Amino acid sequence: MSAEPPRGERAEARNAGQKARATELETVDGAGEPPPRDDELVAEDDAVIGRVFVRSLQVLAALAVAALLVVALRYVFRAGPEEAQEIEVAAPRPVAAAPEVPVVPFTDITMEAGIDFVHVNGAEGEALLPETMGSGAAFFDFDRDGDQDLLLVNSTEWTAAEGSGPTMALYENDGAGRFADRTAGMGLATSFYGTGVAVGDVDNDGWVDVFLSAVGPNRLFRNREGVGFEDVTAAAGVGGADTEWSSSSAFFDADGDGDLDLLVGNYVRWSREIDIEVGYQLTGVGRAYGPPLNYGGTTMDLYRNDGSGAFTDVSEQAGMHILNPATDTPVAKTLGLAPVDIEGDGDIDVLVANDTVRNFLLVNDGDGVFTEQGGTYGLAYSREGAATGAMGADAADFRNDGQLGFAIANFANEMTSLYVSQGDPTLWSDEAITAGVGAPSRRVLSFGLFFFDYDLDGRLDLLQVNGHLEDDIEVVEPSQQYRQAPQLFWNAGPDAGSTFVPVTPAPGDGLTRELVGRGSTYADIDGDGDLDVLLLQTGDRPLLLRNDQETGHRWLRFLLRGDGEHVNRDAIGAWVEVEHETAAGPALQRRRVMPTRSYQSQVEPVVTIGLAGASSAEELVRVEVVWPDGARQSVDVAGLDRVIEVEYGSSD
Repeated sequence: MSAEPPRGERAEARNAGQKARATELETVDGAGEPPPRDDELVAEDDAVIGRVFVRSLQVLAALAVAALLVVALRYVFRAGPEEAQEIEVAAPRPVAAAPEVPVVPFTDITMEAGIDFVHVNGAEGEALLPETMGSGAAFFDFDRDGDQDLLLVNSTEWTAAEGSGPTMALYENDGAGRFADRTAGMGLATSFYGTGVAVGDVDNDGWVDVFLSAVGPNRLFRNREGVGFEDVTAAAGVGGADTEWSSSSAFFDADGDGDLDLLVGNYVRWSREIDIEVGYQLTGVGRAYGPPLNYGGTTMDLYRNDGSGAFTDVSEQAGMHILNPATDTPVAKTLGLAPVDIEGDGDIDVLVANDTVRNFLLVNDGDGVFTEQGGTYGLAYSREGAATGAMGADAADFRNDGQLGFAIANFANEMTSLYVSQGDPTLWSDEAITAGVGAPSRRVLSFGLFFFDYDLDGRLDLLQVNGHLEDDIEVVEPSQQYRQAPQLFWNAGPDAGSTFVPVTPAPGDGLTRELVGRGSTYADIDGDGDLDVLLLQTGDRPLLLRNDQETGHRWLRFLLRGDGEHVNRDAIGAWVEVEHETAAGPALQRRRVMPTRSYQSQVEPVVTIGLAGASSAEELVRVEVVWPDGARQSVDVAGLDRVIEVEYGSSD
């Protein structure tokens, strides 16, 4: 394991030894010297203490007499009526009424929708670290029929013979939110220890391909025009090292040449042999899952696309080999990625959420070469200057003010981070506490999280899924529990006391379910305009929650398509800007096309714009697409509550 880097990269002790961070507690007096022991006090000290005590009593008695005298004089020399003075007292400021939080039903339709998948993590009593981390999922339209299908990543048993264990699952959506298992015969029924997923059209043929990260070799499956998938890992050159443990990954155009490159986050240097040798134990429990501090850091992988779907590993020259300068060893322990253009220069930068070491901000120079600036920009550490147990991540202009924010899910007893740009893309501050997310999120252990507008009021809300690592955590830490309910935060807008307000779901609602939560994603699975949610668990079933909101709020959805030459076919990295009239004046929403969000997962590529109480398209002031190459394209909107397809360079 690498030596500790400066500042907050030194990890703090976690509860009950779970991913425990080491903290040194020193007791010193004002002069910087340790206090004397009891056996160092001599008899003379007792005499001094006695004299000081007597004098203190005398001072207190004198003060009491003076106070009584003041009171007596006030009664004796009371002013008559003619001497009374009027004192102006400012009227108390009215307390803002608490906003009425819209409670929208999220109905568990997992089995009703045909999702009978069960995640297998291989846990058989050895307590191997990958068993705790779970796997991701992706909503994407693999057959191009206009609705969002679902791919669920699976792991496997450690003892399973090669190719004989459980596999991932591909579900086809009928357009109404009912799914049919299409895994068999599609070329995806292969068994390996899968972790995450990224989707994107790597060869610009119009069909979305699938990359799967894993403990061990990764895999790339080419979409054969919706009728099946072909394993092209070897030909594409993206398998990675056999000894690597990869986590979240992302497709985006790193060098601006119109095709999708691939960024792969890797977690820690792990093997079963190292895990057994570490032999981590919890008092009262026995062998347990060790913290990532027990394992060395690693590097990230960046693969540059040559335009045909074949890739070249450019990781080192692109700046992905980030080392501890004191030890010359790799730093990264990556679990979450949030790719976004933070400077508005058309180049995709990447926030990297690292577990127990500093977070990275990879700033893109435009040619696909990145410089790590997390510490300089204020994104590396918590508000206390410490590294956190960072898991999933997302980015958004959640205040509709043009300033980006990053949300990062953290370990138990570490609040969710909410970094906000301070009017300058090089200056960020963690506003989790004042924004209303900090205190409610501190106790839980969070993994996947994302911004989305659940009530279509035009403001992005926040959902995070929670769950601990140890199923016996209550034995050693009574304040914690293995299964934890997800948390939904409603965005109350700029006039509220805090931006986010926790939502209390109705009894029996799907969001009250306690889960061993890991990944999470969203899509409009039934074509009604609102966003439905999928929450994932390790070693258990996913939870598909249908959004049954009845707010009456209007909406628009945008599906963008690049030309494959100037802009990648999926339009990943594009923005949709909608300016519309509201009761408070014009409001501008900026939403981006970026499937990579949350934790090891992908959301639908369609952009949803909630329009609250809008009555017609005449209230729209401006609708524009900002393509990844910087081109701006106006979009004509004939009506509300519809999906609008926009092709690069087309005239509406």
